[in-house]
Amino acid sequence: MTRKFTYVALALVLFCSLGAFAQAATPAAAAGSGTKIGIINVEEAIVSSNEGQRDFAAMMAKYKAPNDELQAKSKELEDLRNQLKTQSNVLSDEKRAEIAGSIQEKEKNAQRFFDDNQAKVQKEQGEIANRIGQKLLKVIDVYAKNNGYSVILDVSAPQSPVLWANAQGGVVITKEIVDAYNAQSGVPAQPKPAAGAGAGPRPGTSAPKPAGTAAPKPAGTTTAPK
Repeated sequence: MTRKFTYVALALVLFCSLGAFAQAATPAAAAGSGTKIGIINVEEAIVSSNEGQRDFAAMMAKYKAPNDELQAKSKELEDLRNQLKTQSNVLSDEKRAEIAGSIQEKEKNAQRFFDDNQAKVQKEQGEIANRIGQKLLKVIDVYAKNNGYSVILDVSAPQSPVLWANAQGGVVITKEIVDAYNAQSGVPAQPKPAAGAGAGPRPGTSAPKPAGTAAPKPAGTTTAPK
């Protein structure tokens, strides 16, 4: 069975912590104490900020050439597989073995190329998220103090105690924090791509990857369809 590769832009991993604001409190416990609760999705705030949109778009543009090369490798492999499948009856044993060996070698090269670029994408996404996240914490600190919040809960944190939250138990402040961050960063709103223009995948979305062996995927990646 032919396996299709999927070029995966890894989901953002936020390395900073909001523990100082969450104070290990659950929404129910905080609400019972009469404190003012703020709810934020830090991952969403990072990606939707002007700076985040600019830097992630620049990163994806930087990896367009490797992605195009990956698609070319995938097309070459697909052509060889089709040749082996459709001409198998007329090819000599020697020629079939030659094509099969070429497919195997190209699959290994494509997988290595994918793994190398995937690692680079993961590292760069983490660096961008960490840099913006650290500055975002300062904005949250000022906003929380100025608006009388006792607890700010991040619903996007992997280890967050928040399983579910809405404005009834607290005020969602993601947009307000993004607006405050944009004002402080000085980065202008990013232009929207023209209708029909290829803007490229956003962080966390999928794009084509060349096919081959089923190598194990790091946590946070999307499993390629078989």
